[in-house]
Amino acid sequence: MAKDMLDFNVDAAEKNIDVSKKLKVGIIGTGWIAEAHIMQYLEMPDVEIVAGADLVEGKAEAFFKQFGVEGARCYPDHKSMLDNEELDAVSICTYNATHAECAIYALKKGVNVLLEKPMCVTLEEGIEIMKAEKESGKIISIGFQPRLDPNMVKLKQIVESGVLGDIYYIQTGGGRRRGIPTPFGTTFIQEDTGVIGAMGDIGCYSLDMVLNAIGYPKPLTVTGYTSNFFGKDPEYFKAEGKPAEYADIFGVEDFAAGFIRLEGGIILDFRIAWAMHLDTPGDTIIMGSKGSLRIPSTECWNGSIGGPMKVYSTVAGSMVETEFPMIEDKSKGNFYKKVRSFLDAVKEGGKAPVPTSQIIYNQAIIDGIVKSAKAGKELKIEIPEV
Repeated sequence: MAKDMLDFNVDAAEKNIDVSKKLKVGIIGTGWIAEAHIMQYLEMPDVEIVAGADLVEGKAEAFFKQFGVEGARCYPDHKSMLDNEELDAVSICTYNATHAECAIYALKKGVNVLLEKPMCVTLEEGIEIMKAEKESGKIISIGFQPRLDPNMVKLKQIVESGVLGDIYYIQTGGGRRRGIPTPFGTTFIQEDTGVIGAMGDIGCYSLDMVLNAIGYPKPLTVTGYTSNFFGKDPEYFKAEGKPAEYADIFGVEDFAAGFIRLEGGIILDFRIAWAMHLDTPGDTIIMGSKGSLRIPSTECWNGSIGGPMKVYSTVAGSMVETEFPMIEDKSKGNFYKKVRSFLDAVKEGGKAPVPTSQIIYNQAIIDGIVKSAKAGKELKIEIPEV
């Protein structure tokens, strides 16, 4: 699979797309992230965008008009759309709190789902999504497009090559010096809509980067910490040119850290921030018995890598460093590949490109950090079989 993704050729893929049958697609939630989805769907010759739903009156209509989509039917909620449309697939682009509700209803209606990250907000919700997926026999893929970046594929290849030996310690995370997301209001930062903050927005990407590279081992225990010093400070928002009252309704974490024990004796040391006084909390490091890998951080953590990766090892008694040059992505980008790979799986009866069987471990870690922080102690992570 890694080689296939490295060799992904968009032009070749487009030439092979079967346009004899178009997939009927709906979009649930027509806010900012939905714009990225619709722009990719409009690039697909085998897609017909037929419907959309949004809780805000008139928002779906304005959304389709903005992108020149004529004839798309608009609904006030996901249930009315799914009850009245014959759809092949939906993109779920709602705020965090409703991811599970929308995904489960779509699956029960026999519709394939491309679900934006985070998968949901609790482990329990994730399990219910997986149950609905199993019962429906439909595909649900989670929106972790950074793993399709050729540099992320190379990261996985490095680990799988065995050059690092047995992995025993991972340090990962990242953040923004000033980056609490309030571009179009407060749904990201309110407890009833966001539920989780920095972890659901960018932390899940960071976890996926390393967990995907090492084969997604099961998390066993977690010690978690969360805080919201910046989000509860009116001066932060005033400095950003935003209403100081945002601090009053801020109800999620702007920083989180976790110490997680994984199967195979691996320790995962994780931290993520929407705001901090640092430019970065450090590079990602994967330490192994034969070598260690350094993955440079980025200034504004967004699921990418910040520079050439290096493997540190000992060869013939000499300490050496092997640098991997950054790979230029000549395709239409990770988001295009995310949507295209999902559609291909739907048409071909394939497997989800980013399966719930992996992301449930990602969700379990986030959920564990939240619960451990509240309990003030290490907790065992228990994931029911589905």
